Amino acid sequence: MSLISLARHGRAVALVVGALMLVPLAAEARPGGGRSMGSRGGYSNSAPAPTNTIPGGAQPFQRSTAPSSSYANPGMGAGAAAQAARPSFARNMMMGIGAGLLGAGLFGLLSGSGFFGGLASLGGLLGFLLQIGLIVGIVMLAIRFFRRRTEPQLAGAGAPYARETQGARPDAPQPAAARMGGFGGGAAQPASTPIQLDGADFNAFERLLGEINTAYSNEDEAGLRQRVTPEMFGYFDEDLTENARRGVADRVTDVKLLQGDLSEAWREGTTDYATVSMRFSLINALYDRKSGRVVDGNATAPQEVREFWTFQRERGGEWKLSGIQQAA
Repeated sequence: MSLISLARHGRAVALVVGALMLVPLAAEARPGGGRSMGSRGGYSNSAPAPTNTIPGGAQPFQRSTAPSSSYANPGMGAGAAAQAARPSFARNMMMGIGAGLLGAGLFGLLSGSGFFGGLASLGGLLGFLLQIGLIVGIVMLAIRFFRRRTEPQLAGAGAPYARETQGARPDAPQPAAARMGGFGGGAAQPASTPIQLDGADFNAFERLLGEINTAYSNEDEAGLRQRVTPEMFGYFDEDLTENARRGVADRVTDVKLLQGDLSEAWREGTTDYATVSMRFSLINALYDRKSGRVVDGNATAPQEVREFWTFQRERGGEWKLSGIQQAA
């Protein structure tokens, strides 16, 4: 094989390697980017009660103004913080190992002594690409394994029953509490001063789910400011600014609430809080701002999302989004 042909194959393989290395790091689009951000007032460091919609609980906040985003008991001290930090450490460690293996394989390939004996034949190239895929798969599995092993245990609580807007089980018990806007009533886990919510509150949560996604998709900063806390607006604004810098636009459409439960509702001073678990569908894709073509996601197929959303309101005010947490 000529040096020119080898160089061309080398550039192609390098592009493949670069793309594969981004797979474990690629963040989801939509508001929040598939991360946990914001706060839950004085309970930001406590896991929201699991619900029938999300029985496995929520992940800790990754971006928060709270002093610590780990679900730790006060007496655990630095050990809890270290435990919460292990998933990121394990991820970085495994990514480093994967990058080293891929780098070594690529160097060996271009020098004629790669994993499958260089690019002397088409079989060698295909074999090397297969090896890359296997390594990436192993790295991703290892990341998931370490993440599950090192995640702190979530606080348990009785999960309220849910009413699904689609395909509800006929034998599922239905509580007498209000079930408006797709949300199950259910009792809130005691926290500070528990409060009772009514149908208007659940309707507001469902409405905000759609309005916040629409404002984010339209890059409507004024609309976001009206519906989210200053902390959440700061995170959304950072993400939108980064999208503009990269030359992409995040578009979200057809948001539909499928199922929802109240996890907790309480009052701190003059501020009310409510954490709800929601299962909803949406269509989400990233577009190139110049060409208009889809660069990530799917512009036609809906995806299903499960998240905990926390809302807060001042006495007599409107509900605003104060936090999003991913299902554990």
